Amino acid sequence: MDVLLLSRLQFAFTIMFHYLFPPLTIGLGVILVYLEGMYLRTKQPIYEQAARFWTKIFGLNFALGVVTGIVMEFEFGTNWAAYSRYVGDVFGSALAAEGIFAFFLESGFLSLLLFGWDRVGPKMHFFATLMVCLGGIFSSVWITIANSWQQTPTGHEIREVVINGQTFERAEIVDFWAMVFNPSTIDRLIHVWIGAFILGAFFVMSISAWYILKGRHLEFAKRSFTGALLLATVSSLAQLVSGHSNANMVAEYQPAKLAAMEGLYETEEQGTGLYLFGWPDDETGTVKYGIEIPGMLSFLVHGDFKTPVPGFDQLEDQWGRPPVWLTFQAYHLMIGIGSLFIASTLFACLLWYRGTLFETRWLLWYFVFAVALAFIANEAGWVSAEVGRQPWIVAPSLIDGELVGGLRTSEGLSEAVRAEQVLGSIIFFGFIYFLLFILWVTLLHQKISHGPELSGDEDPYHDRAHIEKAV
Repeated sequence: MDVLLLSRLQFAFTIMFHYLFPPLTIGLGVILVYLEGMYLRTKQPIYEQAARFWTKIFGLNFALGVVTGIVMEFEFGTNWAAYSRYVGDVFGSALAAEGIFAFFLESGFLSLLLFGWDRVGPKMHFFATLMVCLGGIFSSVWITIANSWQQTPTGHEIREVVINGQTFERAEIVDFWAMVFNPSTIDRLIHVWIGAFILGAFFVMSISAWYILKGRHLEFAKRSFTGALLLATVSSLAQLVSGHSNANMVAEYQPAKLAAMEGLYETEEQGTGLYLFGWPDDETGTVKYGIEIPGMLSFLVHGDFKTPVPGFDQLEDQWGRPPVWLTFQAYHLMIGIGSLFIASTLFACLLWYRGTLFETRWLLWYFVFAVALAFIANEAGWVSAEVGRQPWIVAPSLIDGELVGGLRTSEGLSEAVRAEQVLGSIIFFGFIYFLLFILWVTLLHQKISHGPELSGDEDPYHDRAHIEKAV
């Protein structure tokens, strides 16, 4: 058993499970602010009813996000002690800022959000909701800054430290704001936010579409679906712009990652094509069964169809080669789902404008299950970003055309950890996370089956005509 491979699998498993929840809470937080704001402006009880229901769902996801996030911090000290020693000065400041400016803000107002409905006034409750929403966004800011520094590190120097008579290299901050605004921070942060908004919107549309199809809570469901559809449409279109900007940043600062995303084994002389899909083969150095748009990648990166984009024949000696197949497929899966979301949300908006959206049952069923695609797209984006920077756990800095510093993934592993220990923890956490997932699904099912709290004039058995029509 390879302790390095097992440690990487363990971290990938724990962080991918954790990443189910933070984007969802960020997206739901924005929707809660909208609903409570509309209630304050219009005084319509339906908005309060919707806000109360989605707050319960938000609280459940927030709790799972906190529980699953703690594990990774321990992994830094157990499996990745050498890495933690290398990045401690950088990560210490970023994570301290996350705790001070984000977590305390978010958790401090969470109790008012969840339990303050009948204890504080509407304006104070709206303020608490806004603070919780901002807390989640601020938390993503500092986590993304820390991760982006690993991708494109700046604002630091590599210095030697002596610990127990042994000399080690350590990255120490010399310019805090250069570290914060490293070349990839803004692009990646916007991309993460928009992905969270899309997930939150599709989550709300999924549950609302199910209610509509079943003829339950129709006014609540239609209001929730319409607002979430608007957010999903705008965010899906914005993600297209953000993705292009992010890809240009990768082309400039992480060319080997772009080569893996696009399957560029060899540099083409007369412009580089863009693969819509394919099957990268490391043995032959080609992308099999692929459909390619000639010159399109050159156009997207350089603005013309002739300038080539470098492949691994020019990059591998300096940057190394990431796992091409996994990076390529994850990236194209994310792009494919994003394109589907643009088409489906625009089509749904057209039907809503014509007044036939809620009678188009096949489309509503699509939105019931499309939330799974939103989860997959967020996970695929994480995979393409993190696997694509291998073999570096902290990428080297590109200074005057030369690569300086950096820490390879194999160098970040703890010296004391053994393969059987990591395997045992993978099995243990796999069992625990399986139980947590079952608990999450069960509680979600209970809350969705119960539905929103009924107003005084709403029929508790709903409208029989709507039920018969749905059946």
